[in-house]
Amino acid sequence: MAIVLFFSAHWIISAFFQSFFHHRYASHRMFTMTPRTERTFHVLTYLAQGSSYLSPRAYAILHREHHAYSDTERDPHAPGFFANVLSMMWTTAMRYNAHLTGTSSPEPRFLGNYPEWPWLDRVGSTWAARVAWGTAYGLVYLWLATAWWQFLLLPVQWVLGPVHGAIVNWCGHRYGYRNFRTNDASRNFLPFDFLTLGELFQNNHHRGGAAGATSAGPRAPAAIRGDAAINEARVTEDAGAPAAPPPAPSHTNALSAGRSARPG
Repeated sequence: MAIVLFFSAHWIISAFFQSFFHHRYASHRMFTMTPRTERTFHVLTYLAQGSSYLSPRAYAILHREHHAYSDTERDPHAPGFFANVLSMMWTTAMRYNAHLTGTSSPEPRFLGNYPEWPWLDRVGSTWAARVAWGTAYGLVYLWLATAWWQFLLLPVQWVLGPVHGAIVNWCGHRYGYRNFRTNDASRNFLPFDFLTLGELFQNNHHRGGAAGATSAGPRAPAAIRGDAAINEARVTEDAGAPAAPPPAPSHTNALSAGRSARPG
């Protein structure tokens, strides 16, 4: 089962760098790095993601928009507004590409304080680079595969980055339980959290506050700090009260509270 081990190892490594570098560092600035260390992790992230490489800059802007407008029409990937996960992934990809190519006009509060390496982002995002990585994965399958069904894993391996994001944003805002009252549909989905290395604790994450493993860090952008402060105030206000029941996970019912305007 060499192919299964190859796929599993790539899944875990790719998920780690997306969580560690894109999410916790680029988007939330939960910790700091020296310029040299940041460049090292930037390269390692590219090597880990390969054909599905995501620009940390474009990812950070997209993710900050998600926090500011979570589960409203302005959220770039709110599952409540999509009939299925594929349509959500497509819309998210279009928004991401607009940030990547500079054709979008994000709010100033979402900009800055993220890793920037235009050359690597440009090269890593070309079709030539993506096809080269995909071909390399295919050659490994031709070498090691022992059954036809193992080739079904190959298309998933080509797009691991978007797949990880889709699992987190779809499942983390539709299924599971809630520990905290927040004004969005975020949930924790423990049974499958091992697949995303902790990223499916979305309700814990969206509640904000300085504590917690995936909270906004002290160097987080204003948009994220504001979102954290708002949710932390709600948690304090609701202290001692039972957690609110989760809203119905239907794309026609996107949580009335989430539709109200959310301050940064």
